[in-house]
Amino acid sequence: MNNQPNNKPQGFHPPHRIVMGRGARKIFSRKSGHPAAFNRVSGAEMAARPIMVRHTAGARMNVMRKEQMKPSRRSQGAWRGGVKPLVEKSANGDAIPLLAPDSIRVVPLGGVEEIGRNMTAVEFGNDIIVIDIGFQFKDENTPGIDYILPNTKYLEERRDKIRAVLITHGHLDHIGGIPYIMPRIGNPPIYTRLLTSVLIQKRQEEFPGVPRLNMTVVEKNQIFTIGKLKVKFFSVTHTIPDAMGVIIETPYGSIVHTGDLKMDHMDGIAAPEEDAEYDRAFKNEKVLLLMADSTNVEIPGFSTPEKTVHKNLEEYIKNARGRLIIATFSSLLERLLKMIEFAEKYGKKVAIEGRSLKQNIEACKHLGLLKAKKETMIATEDMDNYPPDRIVILATGAQGDEFAALMRIANRTHTKVKITPRDTVILSSSVIPGNERAVQKLKDNLSRQGAKIIHYRTAEVHSTGHAYRDETMWIHRKIHPKFFMPIHGYHYMLRVHADVAKEANGLKEEDIVIPDNSSLIEIQNGGAKFVKLKEKAPSGLVLVDGFSVGDVQDVVIRDRQMLAQDGIFIIFGIINITTGKLKKSPDIISRGFVYLRESQELLHEVRILIKDTIERTTKGMNPISIDFVKDNITDAVSQFLLQKTAKRPMVIPVILTI
Repeated sequence: MNNQPNNKPQGFHPPHRIVMGRGARKIFSRKSGHPAAFNRVSGAEMAARPIMVRHTAGARMNVMRKEQMKPSRRSQGAWRGGVKPLVEKSANGDAIPLLAPDSIRVVPLGGVEEIGRNMTAVEFGNDIIVIDIGFQFKDENTPGIDYILPNTKYLEERRDKIRAVLITHGHLDHIGGIPYIMPRIGNPPIYTRLLTSVLIQKRQEEFPGVPRLNMTVVEKNQIFTIGKLKVKFFSVTHTIPDAMGVIIETPYGSIVHTGDLKMDHMDGIAAPEEDAEYDRAFKNEKVLLLMADSTNVEIPGFSTPEKTVHKNLEEYIKNARGRLIIATFSSLLERLLKMIEFAEKYGKKVAIEGRSLKQNIEACKHLGLLKAKKETMIATEDMDNYPPDRIVILATGAQGDEFAALMRIANRTHTKVKITPRDTVILSSSVIPGNERAVQKLKDNLSRQGAKIIHYRTAEVHSTGHAYRDETMWIHRKIHPKFFMPIHGYHYMLRVHADVAKEANGLKEEDIVIPDNSSLIEIQNGGAKFVKLKEKAPSGLVLVDGFSVGDVQDVVIRDRQMLAQDGIFIIFGIINITTGKLKKSPDIISRGFVYLRESQELLHEVRILIKDTIERTTKGMNPISIDFVKDNITDAVSQFLLQKTAKRPMVIPVILTI
C-alpha cells in the first residue's frame, strides 16, 4: 500500500523500548531520545550491526556482513528462551482446537479490518509461514500512539514452528513491524526481493539493539522448500519495484497471497508482460485458496495506468517555465525514478527534500535502479546557481504533514526554499481520508504565496497502486481459485470483494470467508471444506507508544481520550498526618476544562467538598492511608464536576503530608 498517512515528520521514528503489558518485559532501548542522534548511523556502527542478505542462484547481488552483532543484556531475553508453553486459549476464552493433519490454518493477524499492519500466517502440520509484518499509523481512537502493530501472541506461543517470513514489498504497512516483531517470533529467515531487502536493511539500522536478520533474496522463477512446504513467487504491478505475490504449495493445492497489486494495462487491456507473468504462474497451478488485495475493489472500471501518470508528469517537467515542486509519497519509487529521468532528459537539475525520500533514492542508487548522472542531482542550497526553469524539487509532504518538507515550505519555515509566484506545485498523490483539512491548509498556504497548484482532481498526476473492480475481476479469472479470502481493506471492502469473486469465477457463499483480524480460518478434510472457526487468536491492540511497545493498557488510552475531550483538574493539598486535617485550602489547576477566573463559585464549592471528603475519610482512621484519601477525593470531585458541568475532566489529587 502506498497511501499511508504521515502523522509524523517524514522518516521520523521515536525512540523505543519494547514492553509487554504490566510488569513489562524490556527487549531493547534506543541510546538517544533525540531523533537526529539515532537516524545518523556511522559506517563503524553499521559494521557492528550487520544484516545478512543471502542471495540464491540467479540473484542480482550479494550483500553479506560477517561481523556478529552483540546485543545488550537487556535485549538478549527478547529472542533467547523465556517463551511460555503453548496456551490453547482463544481471544474469546475458548480453547483453540489443535490443527488436524489434513487441514490448513490461515490466521490474518492484521490488515483485514483496516488499511495497514498487514500480517498473515499460514499453518500446515508443524510448519508456519508468515507473510508480511507491517504496522499502521495511529488513528483518533489511539491518541499519543506512534504505531499500531499486529498482535503476534498466537505466533509467539508457536514460534518453534515458524519456518520463514515472506515479505511481498517494501511499503511500511508491510515491513514497518519487522524491528519490533521479529525478536518476538524467534527471528526466522526472511525471503523477499532485492529492493525490499535493502529497504528492510536500512530501516533495521535505526534499531541498534535488535538481532541481525537473515534475508534471502529471491527471484520470481525460484522454488524453495521451507519446512515441508514449497514456496514460489510471481511478479505483480504496484507502485514500488520488486513487488511480488506468494504461492505456497500444499498437498491439497496452492495457497496464493497477492500482496498489494493492480494491473499493468492500457485501456483495460493487460500489457503483454502482465498477461505472460500470470500465465507463467497460474496456467498449470491448482489454486486452493486465493488471498487478494481489496483496497479499491469498490471502484468500477480500471485505475489510471501509471504510464499515463508518467506521461503527464513528463509534460509538466518539460514545459515548466519556472521552478517545479513535486510532492508525493516517498514509497512511490517507480514514479520518483521516472521524474528524475525526465528531468535529466530535458536538462534540468533535481533537488531532494525529505529524509525518507533521500533514503529511498539512495537505496535505488545503491542497487543501480537510479540511472541519472551525478551532476543531475544537486543540493538544495545550490539551486540559486541555476535558472528557476531548470530546477525540479522532489519533496515529501503531499498529505500536509506538519513537519514534512512541503508544509514547511508552505508555512515559510523552510530555510532553503521560498515560494515565488513563478513556482508550480504538483501534488502527485490522492488525499488519504482524515487528511483533508491538512491538505487544504497546505494548498491555501501555497496559494497565498502565488504558487500554481496541480493535483489529482485537476489532472492525471497520480495513480493508485491498488486494483479497481474490473482489474480485480481479471486477476481472479487468471488465478481461478477454489476458495477465496479477501484481505487488505476495511470490512465493507472485503464484502464487496467477495461479490467480485462470485461474479468472476462462480464461487458460492460457502467457498468464501470474510475474515476479521485474528480469525482462525481452516481448509479442512484435505481441501474439501473452507470454514471460519468460532475461536480467535489473541487480538488486543499492540501499540508503539514512545519508549514502550506492547499491550498499552485500556486505561491509558481512555485517560488520553478523556484529556482530549474534557481536560484535566489537579488538586494540591497538605494534610496533617496525625489529625487528618487540611493545613490550608487546596490549590487547584485546570487545563482544558474551565476558565478558572470565571469559575470562582465552582472552585469554592469544590474546595469545600475536598475539605469535607478528607475529614470524613480520615475520621477514626489510624494510621491514615493517603492512597485511600486520594481515591475518595477523585470519586467525589469527579461526580460533583459531572453534575455541575456535564463534563468528565481527569481529576488528579496531589496530597502531601506533614
